[in-house]
Amino acid sequence: MAETQNYDLVVIGAGQSGDPLARAFAAAGKTVALVERDQVGGTCVNVGCTPTKTMVASARVAYLARRAADYGVGAGPVSVDLSVVRERKRAIVKDFRGGSEHKLAAQQGLDLIYGEARFTGPKEIAVALREGGERLLTGGVVVLNVGARPAPPDLPGLREIPFLDSTSIMELNSVPEHLLVLGGGYIALEFAQMFRRFGSQVTIAQRSGHLLGREDKDVTDEVLKIVREDGIEVLLNAAAQHVEGGADGVRLTVTVDGAERILSGSHLLVATGRRPNTDRLGAEAAGVALDPQGNIIVNDRLETSVSGVYAMGDAKGGPAFTHISYDDFRILKANLLDGGSRSVQDRPTPYTMFIDPQLGRVGLSETEAKAQGRSYRVAKLPMSSVARALETDESRGFMKALVDTDSGQILGAAILGLDGGEVMGALQIAMMGKLPYTALRDGVFAHPTLLESLNNLFLTLD
Repeated sequence: MAETQNYDLVVIGAGQSGDPLARAFAAAGKTVALVERDQVGGTCVNVGCTPTKTMVASARVAYLARRAADYGVGAGPVSVDLSVVRERKRAIVKDFRGGSEHKLAAQQGLDLIYGEARFTGPKEIAVALREGGERLLTGGVVVLNVGARPAPPDLPGLREIPFLDSTSIMELNSVPEHLLVLGGGYIALEFAQMFRRFGSQVTIAQRSGHLLGREDKDVTDEVLKIVREDGIEVLLNAAAQHVEGGADGVRLTVTVDGAERILSGSHLLVATGRRPNTDRLGAEAAGVALDPQGNIIVNDRLETSVSGVYAMGDAKGGPAFTHISYDDFRILKANLLDGGSRSVQDRPTPYTMFIDPQLGRVGLSETEAKAQGRSYRVAKLPMSSVARALETDESRGFMKALVDTDSGQILGAAILGLDGGEVMGALQIAMMGKLPYTALRDGVFAHPTLLESLNNLFLTLD
């Protein structure tokens, strides 16, 4: 029987909140074990933000190169070597991950253990080591940062064909001839536009009648218009029935508005959702409660149903964003190390979808404001009225902000346009500072920049 090792803190998962929390505890003189099943950095660095946005950048270069003549530039025929794109992506991921590994290795008082952890008791953990054997750990505090993974649907025939998910599609070494995309959410759209720009024919099959279920209808309608302008076929109200492989690729049968249709493609990307990595965690042995989807149930301070056991990041459900995971770390550091009392109450959830043009979102959508019975006004400006967008010949989309009728404060914004995520960030700062919209309407911003368009955006309310 292996001897049990006792630590002040045991963190399961070296993602974007587990890594900094482990280092913070160790720097404070605590004994720390950080257990990682696969690779340091979690989803973001290895298979999420870093690699996808690296590939999005390559796709944008291809897009602009094809448009070179619009700017009076001769660029000649454009081709994409996906193997080079992939190696560039791998190199950046390796560099980011290596930086995190170096910091962990240099931190005294921190043991980085590679293996798969499972609970054997409330704060008792067995780790099946990567190199073989087992280690038994206990922690005064245990924190779960186990993340999530793609969740393929229960679609007849899917298990019998070599379909792609958001991880495996980034390892292709050649551009698919015709990519079928099952799903119409954020991940699906980013990859659909990316591979269209790489040179693939792309067809999206979306079960519901609109893309991006969390967004307002005017936003989803404009996104639909943009992706169709880019040459992507989008089928709405397309319910997948079954899929089968063939010598030339895959055949996906869908029902579109009651009529059956067969889609033929060389590759199939399944982007219909993700599930938390809690199925082999042994949560029941610890008494850690999960919801029906397997998410770890936590309170406002991220504590689970077991005292002294906490969860951070995607595995607890809610917004699955790196910046939310990192703020989870800040909450636990403040409360467990610094004697604070932070919680997730009233935490903003900004995010950006990296289609081109970007969609940056923060605060309330108009749909949410209506559901809450809020009194609001809508400021809206097409990007075709933004000087900087016209100068760069990238004027698709619009800016939209909700303003409280009584206070004049900004309730939320959707910026679908050139560098939309950056403009959204400026509006978020105004919201954090509780500035009325008039402060931006009357602000003096450098010309010609995207931010100066906030003058005109809020002038639409006058």
